Amino acid sequence: MMKFQLVVSAASLIVGSTAFVAPNTASQRSSTTHLDMSAALIVQNKGGGHGELGYQLAKALTDHEKITSITILQDDACNDEKEPFKSYSSDLPDVKVVKAPLSSGDSMTSADVKSLLGDATFEYIWDNCSKGAEGSGKAICDCAKDWGVKLLTYVSSAGMYQPDDDTTFPMPETTPIKETSGQAQYDAYAVELGLPLVSFRPQYIYGEKSNKHDYIDWYFHRLVRELPLPIPENGTQKVSLTNSKDVARLLIAPLDNEEAAVEQRFFNCGNDKLYSYDEVAYMCAEAAGIAKENVMIEHYDSELYGKAYFPFRLTNFYVAPDMAKEKLGYTGSQCDLAEDLKWYYQGFNDRGGIDEKIPLIKDAEITVLSITRFEVGSIYDKWDPIPMDWSEVQELGIEAGWMEEEDDISIN
Repeated sequence: MMKFQLVVSAASLIVGSTAFVAPNTASQRSSTTHLDMSAALIVQNKGGGHGELGYQLAKALTDHEKITSITILQDDACNDEKEPFKSYSSDLPDVKVVKAPLSSGDSMTSADVKSLLGDATFEYIWDNCSKGAEGSGKAICDCAKDWGVKLLTYVSSAGMYQPDDDTTFPMPETTPIKETSGQAQYDAYAVELGLPLVSFRPQYIYGEKSNKHDYIDWYFHRLVRELPLPIPENGTQKVSLTNSKDVARLLIAPLDNEEAAVEQRFFNCGNDKLYSYDEVAYMCAEAAGIAKENVMIEHYDSELYGKAYFPFRLTNFYVAPDMAKEKLGYTGSQCDLAEDLKWYYQGFNDRGGIDEKIPLIKDAEITVLSITRFEVGSIYDKWDPIPMDWSEVQELGIEAGWMEEEDDISIN
């Protein structure tokens, strides 16, 4: 069984003014790599919303009968001291990790990739890094062509969707997309090469080893401070929040029906358990031990205040894995958001929780000018002394028709 090896790319490691270039030990690996008939390559980005997927993919593939070896081609811009990267060696002992300058620009070629991998070949590729058909993205596609892969599974984004008046929800795979997006360009190039492309379009992802927490943290930051939650419109808009483990299960589903996967090609990637923005607020409150009656939700007119700090879209914008269920036999999400929020809340506290400094001025603008008219001055000042000219705020309120000149909105 192949043990974990960390291979640093030819990129220099700088100490003071002296550059140290680590040897490319990937080329020294056993030649049996060439004989692997079901070798998997995971191309992993440096972090962010998709940052945990390579880790979860490797774990999910470890026990799959089709896969006999796994290599992660890891962007060397990742922070090895943070999750999930710091857990590679302990949690993925039989996975090879090769560092590569994947985000260094458009100069990387397929020859560079092959050299870094010691001229190994792969039958299955999961690309969770490329943002377009240039640089490393083009290089990965070109390698896939040269290797004659059985599947090139690409982690794209549902953010490319541009729903119109005829769009139904959840958004189907036929929803209009932004053709100029990098992900769409990657898809087009892979198809042009005749590759067996399967492209997944995920939305909001969370996980125990994630390094992006903006979406759910937004709720907890306000709940633990006993502040109003400014949610646009009526709060019934739905959102797909998916555990990275379920995303990984979706991404390996094509292995069980490769022909159907390539024929359909495009799949939405999300949770089949959908929740409204307000429901997420109440679930977060329950995880934090806050009574529902103590949750202050302030619905506001997005035409007046825009998105402010709210983490999701202003309108409905969600997908579901219906096509994957129909074509690939995907059985649906195994993780439960309400249960997951319990460990998530603990992680929120471990990251700083209530002590973390956050901006609140846009929240104050919305709630001071709101119809509900919270007494917000002192509670916002407690967490973030707000340098706001309240006379200007009053002028906005009068203009919006929600205030009169005699209204007192001063902070005491």
